[in-house]
Amino acid sequence: MNPVKPIALDIADLQHSLQLYVHGEQDQFVSRKIREHAVWEPYETSLILRLLHPGDVFVDVGANIGYFSVLAASLVGSAGKVFAFEPDPDNFHLLCANAELNGLDDAITAVQAGLSDATGAGQLYLSEDNLGDHQIYAGVESRASLPIELYNGSLYLEKRLQRVDLVKVDTQGSEFQVMAGLMPLLSQLRQPPRIMIELTPHALREAGSSGRALIELLALLGQPMWIIDHIEHRLAASSGEELAQWCDNWDAVPEARGFMNILVGSLE
Repeated sequence: MNPVKPIALDIADLQHSLQLYVHGEQDQFVSRKIREHAVWEPYETSLILRLLHPGDVFVDVGANIGYFSVLAASLVGSAGKVFAFEPDPDNFHLLCANAELNGLDDAITAVQAGLSDATGAGQLYLSEDNLGDHQIYAGVESRASLPIELYNGSLYLEKRLQRVDLVKVDTQGSEFQVMAGLMPLLSQLRQPPRIMIELTPHALREAGSSGRALIELLALLGQPMWIIDHIEHRLAASSGEELAQWCDNWDAVPEARGFMNILVGSLE
């Protein structure tokens, strides 16, 4: 059941109103921040507003309750499209409810599945207090789990779209597998999309990959790379080797939990 009253979002420079159903007190992160501040990741939000235009196609991998999917759908309009992938049943329920709440369910294709490098059955390992921190690998801590579907992104999307303008990937450590599945499609597009992606060396290592491997995979697209500085609200130009070395430095300290969001692609 949805909460009785959705949250009216307060997003700077957004020309229209949006609302969002959120989780209750169990979720101490995304939903809590939205309840308290009516916005989530303000600088990343501003980048979505900057990068998406009417008619664009947005792919949201790890869509959670639909904050970025709903925002993107409101920007790309009826000529555009949003594909939102979310494997958790509770998150997916709110994702669909939020699309309908804002009159955007026709623009958002919501898929109750995760993306990976292969299509098949998987397990989702659940966080008790951060409902955006579920992961598709067991990790070192004990977690309850539930069965989910996993899709190879290229195989799923290749017959459903002809262009991709922006991809956002936030999957708590399985970003390498997600991008490995998407790369055959993205590399054959006339214009490669911009990619906003979380870079967390520890989680990537737990999922069987590494930060360096993810950066080297992304570098195959031949696009500029930027650090998304959410403190100073700016994009800092970087290189694949600089980012890979940053990951190596964190990997040298096994207990370290450093992370950042990066943007791959031209700003023009």
